[in-house]
Amino acid sequence: MRASSVTTLAAALLLTACGGSGAPDSTPALRTAALSAVSGAAEATAACPAWSTSQVYTAGMCAIYQGKQYQAKWWTQGNAPSQADTYGPWKYIADASDPPTDPGDPGTPPGGVPTKAAAEARERALTDNDFFRSVKASIRTLDNAAVDAVAPGAAGNPANVKRVERLLPAAKWEHYFPLREPSYEYRRFLQAVAKFPAVCGDYSDGRNADAICRHSLATMFAHFAQETGEHNASLPLPQWRQGLKYLRELGCNEEGPGCGYNTECSDPVFNSVWTCGKNADGSFKKYFGRGAKQLSYNYNYGPFSQVMFNGDQSVLLKNPDQVASTWLNLASATFFFVYPQPPKPSMLHVLDGSWVPNASDRAAGAGNNFATTIMIINAECGTGTEKPAAQNRIDYYRQFAADLGWDVAGEQLSCASMQRFGPASSASYNIYWEKNWNSGGDYQCQLVSYQTPYNALIAGNYVKCVERNWGVTLN
Repeated sequence: MRASSVTTLAAALLLTACGGSGAPDSTPALRTAALSAVSGAAEATAACPAWSTSQVYTAGMCAIYQGKQYQAKWWTQGNAPSQADTYGPWKYIADASDPPTDPGDPGTPPGGVPTKAAAEARERALTDNDFFRSVKASIRTLDNAAVDAVAPGAAGNPANVKRVERLLPAAKWEHYFPLREPSYEYRRFLQAVAKFPAVCGDYSDGRNADAICRHSLATMFAHFAQETGEHNASLPLPQWRQGLKYLRELGCNEEGPGCGYNTECSDPVFNSVWTCGKNADGSFKKYFGRGAKQLSYNYNYGPFSQVMFNGDQSVLLKNPDQVASTWLNLASATFFFVYPQPPKPSMLHVLDGSWVPNASDRAAGAGNNFATTIMIINAECGTGTEKPAAQNRIDYYRQFAADLGWDVAGEQLSCASMQRFGPASSASYNIYWEKNWNSGGDYQCQLVSYQTPYNALIAGNYVKCVERNWGVTLN
């Protein structure tokens, strides 16, 4: 997980910090067009040149693409504008023939600061659709008080936990992970599953829940073995059973060096969003890899904390070692398993078929298989030959799948030729809040597919987006 979110979030935050401009304006014609675009679509159209792949655009420049006019919101090159995706680096300049696409801001006068209730109403309006209902169902969580009550064999365990207990009894957990660090308890794994009811949950549409659970467990455990395994060929124990050996990243500790994960704490942009906790001596808390998926960086600890503690990002930012010392050491893995990271789908959606790859995904080599989960977790793919880490994952997966009763025959395991997910993927979901760049969008946020600090799947983030972008407090 360490490498999965760095680039997109950093890019989004840097764009905000830099005001959206990253390259010089290279031609007088485009400078004129940019100035015209500010004053209105009608005047700008005449001066707007055709969009070109050879041109570097800066904020405010306009371009005509397929007969429609767009304005660059920040530096962009090589990305064709699209009326259907106006939340990327281009703003579509609507004309009178276009139907309305925004529900507006209920109860708020145009240009006025909304009340908190009005902002929340707009959030509901923008997310009240089948897509959001489906995704939210797959990431739903159980209250922590109910999670605390989960124990092996308990009659009151949730249905998905009982399925895991049946397919993965405690003796099998002991067999799979005999070298594990003691904090990786069987009970804690059951609690991690309980927190996210869609993991090994039921399906009402005929999908085989037991088969999907076997597939999911084999996939998770293969990645556990690679991320936290001993990888010691000289031991009599096979390497696929050496997983969960490490709880905290090797060479990192609370008192020693920062291990390279705390640069963002000193950055005014990053730290203003995911505010790093401090020790008594004024030094920052450390966000090195912890837990079964080695959760790293303050901008991963913060969202995980929001999900685990009713929107409160400060819990784990102030006390990051809870990701190692409590049941969160395994819940961080189930959290990663169920949450999509556009343009990447969630592992759960890949394995249970909820994600349907499109032509772009298929051309990149992605599909509903184990290979695609390797690309999701660490992108150890695309070189033409299997990287050692990817090969480890495949080898471990074969072993876990065989023991759990999941047949891998015919399933794509190699990701050697797979390309990274891109904006054309069917998983390029609009699930993040961003400042509304459209005219008339004051004090409003919109849904975008690139990663921002405000995940729309987490309640309360719309209000945070408005407050940060306009420097207001909504009451």
